[in-house]
Amino acid sequence: MDLRASLDGISPAQLGGFFGGWPNPPTPATLYRLLAGAPYLALAVEDGEVIGFVYAISDGVLCAYIPLLEVRPAWRGRGVASALMRSLLEGLDGLYMVDTACDEDLVPFYERFGLRRGAAMVRRDYARQAGRPESG
Repeated sequence: MDLRASLDGISPAQLGGFFGGWPNPPTPATLYRLLAGAPYLALAVEDGEVIGFVYAISDGVLCAYIPLLEVRPAWRGRGVASALMRSLLEGLDGLYMVDTACDEDLVPFYERFGLRRGAAMVRRDYARQAGRPESG
C-alpha cells in the first residue's frame, strides 16, 4: 500500500467503490472534485486503485475539520484507516483544533488518535448527499 498526499496521477475512474450504504452517494467524479479542493489529503493506493482516503478542510492556522474517512469494504480491518489518519494528522500537526463528527461505534477508533468526545451540531440535507452540481 502506498500513502499519498495528493491526487497526482489519480483519475476519477480510480475512485469508485466508496460510500457503501449511502442512499445518494457522490459519484467518483464528484469525489475527485472534493478531494481536489481539500488542502490536506491522504490516499491509500494499491495496484493503481485508491482503496481509502481521508481529508481535512482547514484555515491552515488554527483549525481543521475532517469530513470523511472511507476505506473500500475489502480493505477494512487491515490498518488502512489507521495509516490514513496517522498520515493526515502529521500534516495537521501544530493546529489548535482538529475536529470530526462520527457515528457512536467509531468513537473508539478516533480516540486512538487523541480525539475526544465533544458536542457537535449538524445539519443534513440528504437530497444533496451526492454533492453540489459542478458549476459551469
